[in-house]
Amino acid sequence: MNAQLLLKLVALGILACVPLTGESFYTELIAKTLVLAIFAMSLDLLVGFTGLVSFGHAAYFGVAAYAVAQLSPKYEAASLWFVLPASVGLSALVALFVGLFVLRTKGIYFIMVTLAFAQLAFFVFHDTPLGGGSDGIYLNVKPTAEIAGWVPFDLDNQQHLYYFILAMLVAVYAFLSRILQSPFGRVLVGIKSNEHRMQSMGYMTFRYKLAAFALAGGLGGIAGFLYAVVFGFVTPELLSWHQSGNVLLMVILGGMGNLVGAIAGAFLFTGMQEVFATWTKHWQLVMGSVIVAAVLFLPGGLAAIPGRIKRSLQGGGSNE
Repeated sequence: MNAQLLLKLVALGILACVPLTGESFYTELIAKTLVLAIFAMSLDLLVGFTGLVSFGHAAYFGVAAYAVAQLSPKYEAASLWFVLPASVGLSALVALFVGLFVLRTKGIYFIMVTLAFAQLAFFVFHDTPLGGGSDGIYLNVKPTAEIAGWVPFDLDNQQHLYYFILAMLVAVYAFLSRILQSPFGRVLVGIKSNEHRMQSMGYMTFRYKLAAFALAGGLGGIAGFLYAVVFGFVTPELLSWHQSGNVLLMVILGGMGNLVGAIAGAFLFTGMQEVFATWTKHWQLVMGSVIVAAVLFLPGGLAAIPGRIKRSLQGGGSNE
């Protein structure tokens, strides 16, 4: 067993022990962070591995959250096995539709068009009865996991919900790891490196990018679904531009092109929010300063730290 796998298993074991502490606040906080980690990994597929810097990824997060609220009866539990695939599928479908347009642009134009579509989705839910306006919609009853009368777990139970989210995180991580090691994933990395060369080799890069865009939207939808279930309400703010900015910062802080880095970035971002908010009411200013410093002095994000330490030790050893 290599050191990286051992560290991952230790981290997973620590996360699995969180509900056992009996601290409800920290269990919910870590559950929220795990949801954001899934969200960050979904964006990293675009930004870190495909080279598509989307500034509208929150649209798919919010669409899935609203889907579960809209598909659930007001005072009855909807079936988890229906609303989960339905909300994720809707997010992927919306991403596929948006991708047909935005992927025809490049660079700053791509960034701005993704933002424009996200803002369009924001105002659809904000200014129409569909999304309940600025007040949003409440999810009064969490979905049930019942299968022919048997309930394997209860999402109304905080511990069960936490472990379900943790299991989804592991599943998304394993799925993305497998995808990125496949020929499809290698083509995406090649597109990021040199799209013209990939085209000259006969790859239809538009189709690959569209597939990645839809896949990232669907995975972002998983995070949106879980967010709605954890907090029991959704608002248009979930689709806003600053939500897209936040998840992009998580990816940058963790290190682009690294799934573990995306998870670590979500934990760092959430941790800074919680700590700085207890220090001062102007915590956004402090947090912004720290993020600027991190980008300047640690351009590779948290994922670059092990490599820097290794190079430092090797350099020190060669001088002796």
